[in-house]
Amino acid sequence: MSLTGTAFLYTTVVLSVVALVLPLVLWSRMRGPKALRVAARVLMLLFAQGTAVTLVFVLVNNANSLYDNWADLLGTGNHVQQAADLGRDGTGGIAFKRLPKVGQAFRPADGPGMRAAGGVRVTQLKGRVSGVNAEVYVWLPPQYGEPAYRHRTFPVVELLPGYPGSAKAWFGSLKAHEQLLPLMEDGRVAPFILVAPRTNLLAGVDTGCADIPGTVNADSWLSIDVPTMVMDNFRAEPAPSGWAVAGYSAGAHCAVKLAVAHPDRYRAAVSLSGYNDPIGERNSLASQTPALRAANNPYLLLRKSAVPPRIALYVSGESGDGYQAGVALEAVSKAPTTVHVVFLPRSAGGHTMALWRPQVVPSFRWLTLQMGKNRPRTAATGGTTPRTPSTGGSTRAALASGTASRAGAARRR
Repeated sequence: MSLTGTAFLYTTVVLSVVALVLPLVLWSRMRGPKALRVAARVLMLLFAQGTAVTLVFVLVNNANSLYDNWADLLGTGNHVQQAADLGRDGTGGIAFKRLPKVGQAFRPADGPGMRAAGGVRVTQLKGRVSGVNAEVYVWLPPQYGEPAYRHRTFPVVELLPGYPGSAKAWFGSLKAHEQLLPLMEDGRVAPFILVAPRTNLLAGVDTGCADIPGTVNADSWLSIDVPTMVMDNFRAEPAPSGWAVAGYSAGAHCAVKLAVAHPDRYRAAVSLSGYNDPIGERNSLASQTPALRAANNPYLLLRKSAVPPRIALYVSGESGDGYQAGVALEAVSKAPTTVHVVFLPRSAGGHTMALWRPQVVPSFRWLTLQMGKNRPRTAATGGTTPRTPSTGGSTRAALASGTASRAGAARRR
């Protein structure tokens, strides 16, 4: 039973009600020795407390899409079948664009929000390059099934959650498809195919969206296997012109890193409260060694790039939580790279879904413009940029490297 499923929520509610009613009905009706009556009453109280705590956990988990199943919660899940050394380009010498097409079986996805706005579908994908075996969620825009669009291809946005986080989060907690559906219908936002792959691939650690031989090939999973599956099964535009990637928190770091590292696979990236240095997430595998940190830091990748990548980056965040990372990227970017930094005031919220949910629409309006799909009727601002960049107490060195964006890496999601 899924932790984010309706069935589990209703079961928890029913058990909580039963746990509340039992003491009211049976407390004074207990019979038998005193010790037995005391033990029974203690058990009823513990049952009531346990169900209450469980209900609160379920409500919080559903609101933030932290853990999708018991394996994620208990740290026993492993979705890596193999992690071969795939080389610097992450292909292992495999001509993945020439691989035979593989049709995937999709089914309706379960959980909060998954049936809204036309419904989200899910498939179990075995990555032919990465060696990852995990689920991928797909939502199709309203135009996809219309006869007038039957010969048209559609742009794609990969959606990445934070850590810990469920691949369902963009649909369940952020309600991205529900927010974007009316805007796609009236032409204010391009009809993007939304794809949300699992990023929580190993128990108890964040992969950092990195390829680490012998451990995990998360980069190749996200930038090769998932796009190949989408191209095989849907009328999707080819990369890089038709592809973008978006994420929040740890997923925001991944989104920018993937775009900077693979401009041949992505045209744009959206970062909501992200960071540049992988050490921003203390459980990230990409922060374990100086070499991995450098190889997965988009700020360093941009600064050292001999040829600036043709990509566009949208970076939003509060001071000390994403904003400085965007300023740092903007400072080292050179044409044709563009960086749009959005400053969010502290009053907008903290490092939570409440902050990111309102950023979905402005970021997708920006994507529509940057990817040249059509022109929204109203300009997307999503926030105001202060005249003088705020360092939020960060040192000059931290601001320059982009490590100041997570307030000392104290907060995570």
